Order: sequence, then structure tokens, then C-alpha cells
Amino acid sequence: MSPSAIPAVEARNITKRFGATTALADAGIVIAEGETHALVGRNGAGKSTLVSILTGLQRPDTGEVRFAGQLAPPLADRDGWRRQVACVYQKSTIIPTLSVAENLFLNRQSAGGPINWRSLRSRANELLDQYGVAVDAGRMAGDLDVEQRQLLEIARALSFGARFIILDEPTAQLDGPAIERLFDRMRALREQGVTMMFISHHLEEVYRVCQSVTVFRDARHVLTSAVDDLPHDELVAAMTGEAAAGYQARARTTSTAAPTVLTAEKLTMAGRFQEVDLTVRAGEIVGIAGSGSSGKVGLAEALVGLRVPDSGTVTVNGTRTRPGDVASALRAGLGFVPQDRHKEGFVPLLSIGENATMPIAHKLGRFGAVSPSRRRARAEKMIEDLAIKTTGPAQPVQDLSGGNAQKVVMARALADDPTALVVIDPTAGVDVRAKQALLGAVEDAAERGAGAVLVSDELDDLRICDRVVVMFHGRIVKEVPRGWADAELVAVMEGVDAR
Repeated sequence: MSPSAIPAVEARNITKRFGATTALADAGIVIAEGETHALVGRNGAGKSTLVSILTGLQRPDTGEVRFAGQLAPPLADRDGWRRQVACVYQKSTIIPTLSVAENLFLNRQSAGGPINWRSLRSRANELLDQYGVAVDAGRMAGDLDVEQRQLLEIARALSFGARFIILDEPTAQLDGPAIERLFDRMRALREQGVTMMFISHHLEEVYRVCQSVTVFRDARHVLTSAVDDLPHDELVAAMTGEAAAGYQARARTTSTAAPTVLTAEKLTMAGRFQEVDLTVRAGEIVGIAGSGSSGKVGLAEALVGLRVPDSGTVTVNGTRTRPGDVASALRAGLGFVPQDRHKEGFVPLLSIGENATMPIAHKLGRFGAVSPSRRRARAEKMIEDLAIKTTGPAQPVQDLSGGNAQKVVMARALADDPTALVVIDPTAGVDVRAKQALLGAVEDAAERGAGAVLVSDELDDLRICDRVVVMFHGRIVKEVPRGWADAELVAVMEGVDAR
């Protein structure tokens, strides 16, 4: 950007407090027109607060926001904000019970009078074609996959006329090929002059798709740099205040004589997985890897009762669980961390204590009543064990950062000391410190004698596993022992070795 050029976006000297908590302290960001600019930092660094200010959902206590040199609209002028900026959140805002066309033009279906449905679908298809989204405008949005929903949100955002888009952890729930397609779409949008702010905990993605990066730490701006001028270790040091250090898996031995705590026999679900056999022993961590179409998430959800298989059995601690019955699996001694923490992991309006102790509420009092003091004591121990950054057990989970909310989900899964654990994408959208706490909790459970199934697209997550079973097109094609090389595992996941 030349010195005289007017930035597409400026947020300067932003301070925002929530009671005694300072969410942003004299922080800011400047984004040049037509660039993809990364915003990175640990959970709780202030990124989400800045997003809420850049999108007009919060008013800063001090400081100002400008778009193309002009002051941002008043907060009440929602249409004015939509013409300036749009955000594609990690949690989808698509309404599943409406069609693609209705989602694209929500509250804009007609200029007045009855809706012309044929015209609406035609307008929607033109918009989808313009931005290369291969989805039929007449489809129900609930039938779309994660990738299609994200592209739909991008198209909807651009339809308001905004030329600045915020992408908040857009790859958190995508597999490798889908991520590549998203990056291709981002590059095409940039060539069309669209400015983007990219938020991600995956730093390698920052280096692949961004031109500049801004780092926040502890509510403050730390640095802004051209990506090409900032080595990876210096970026991590700026985020954490210390040198880069990946998660180090613990040395651990497992015994073939250990009792079996979880088995799946001939588990089949049409269109997802076929004839899957899986055995997990006490103290063992078994990884499940594969592409988005491999069936790995569907299999994990069938193990815990979220999905009903067409045939086959699941046994937890010698008890055959009922298909599609989560309560049956929990009673048998299974703990579960779901893939989507927002939809299945917690109740947003309830407190940390209420969410984390849900599986053991019946043990915290008599005659159906929960003792507040006993619940608080258990919650305080969970907060300490998992280093949850919070004001206390009474804080609503919806007020936590993504990493801390995920720790609450993990705390709930471990609340009843399960002997079997199923964990899906535990570190999606969390920072390096939260990742250490979450993976450490899985290893702690294994050391106490629990058997764990860990499903993840992250190679670093899978390094804690004693073995990794790889699925391809719904079948287990290979089992890889601990100590695998990245290239070896990725080749099998992508079907290169799936003969």
C-alpha cells in the first residue's frame, strides 16, 4: 500500500470494557484495499470483540472505525453496516428450514407485495453463478454441507454490496480438499477487489492465503507485518509471548492384556460407513483419520448414539448400547466431545457449572435437587484442571472464548470419570494453549485407565494416539502404529495407499 492510499478498513485506538474486564485496550487494525489480512491471537486476545465492533454489533468505549476513509455508520443503521462489511462466522447463520434462495434474500424477498418465487429463485441462481457457488437455489439449506453453507454465506454477504468480508475460522470444520476450494474462492474474490480479514488458529493457512497479519495479545495490538517478512517462530512468539513449542505427546505404553472398554462390530450405515470393526482397550488412545467423505465423524457419532446405524453393535464396558440412544452409552460409562460445540456441546445461557456437571447432576444432591455448593465445588475443580479462563463457575458459557468454551465441553465429557471416551475434532478453532490443555486432558484420561477414540483432521492431535485407523470411503483401510510420518498418514487418508 502506498503512503497516500486510503485503507479499506481502519479501527484505531479501540478500547472496550465489559464491567471490570478490558476486552480491548487501545488496539486496532488497518487493512489495505484488496488485501487478505490475517488477525491472529490466542483465545481471549480480543479478536471476537474487534469483530463485533467492525460489524457494528458493539460500540467501542473509545476509538473509531472508518471504511474507505469515511466514519462507520451509526449502530442503528444496520443497512449501512451491511453495505460496508459482512462476517462469515464459525457458527453458521444459515437458517436450515428455509431454501437457499430464501436465505440469500432474507427480508429482501420482494420490493413489496407478494413474493414472486420464480423470480426469487432466478435472482438467487444468478447470484450463485456470479460467485461460483454450485448449489441449486431451490434446495433446502439444511441439506447443504458445511462447505456449501460457508459459500452461501459469502454470496449473501456480497449481495448487500459489501466489499469487505470477515472470515472467522472458516476452515475449522472443513477437510483438506474443501479448504483448498475455499482458498481458491478467496483468491478469486481478491482478484475482484474484495478485501478480507481472515481469522484462524492455523498459522500455516495465514502464510498460504494472506498478505499481511496483525497479532493481538491480552487485549492489545502487538504487531502488524507483511506475512513474507515474519518467520513462523516470531509470529508464534508474538501471539504467546514466548517461543514456539508444539504439543509434545507423552511417552506411554499400552498392554494387549488390558480389558476392552469399547467395541464396534460390523457397524454399517448406508452412505457413511460399512462393516466397521473397532476395538479400544483401557489406557489406549485410538485415532480415526480420513477425509471429509471417509465416514469418520459419522462412525464416531454412531458409537455414542447420535446416529442410528443400519446394522452392527456397539459395546461399552461389556454392555451393548441401544442404537441411537446417547443416554444408554453414557450410562454404560462413555464420555463424549461432539464435533459442533455450539450445536451439541453446551447450553449457551447456562453457566459453566451447570454445563460441566450435567452428567453428574443426580450425584450432587438428594431427592432430585442439586446442591449449589457441591456443584460449585466440582465446577471449580474442573476450571482448575483445564485452566478455563473465567470469572467463575457462574459465568454463562456463551460469554467465553472459543477455546475456553471447548474446555467446558471437555470437562462435561470427563465429569463422571468415563472408562471410554469419544472425542471429535477437540482442537478445532482453539489456540495453542487451549490445544495443550485439551489434548492433555485426553492423555490424562488414558493414564487413569480410560480408552479413548480421537477423531481429527489435525495431524498434531493424532500424535498422541497409540495407533491411528484410517478410513476411506466408509471403510477402515489401514491401521498405522504410533511414530508415523506425516507423508505416510496423509497418503493413506487421501486414498493413495487405499488398495
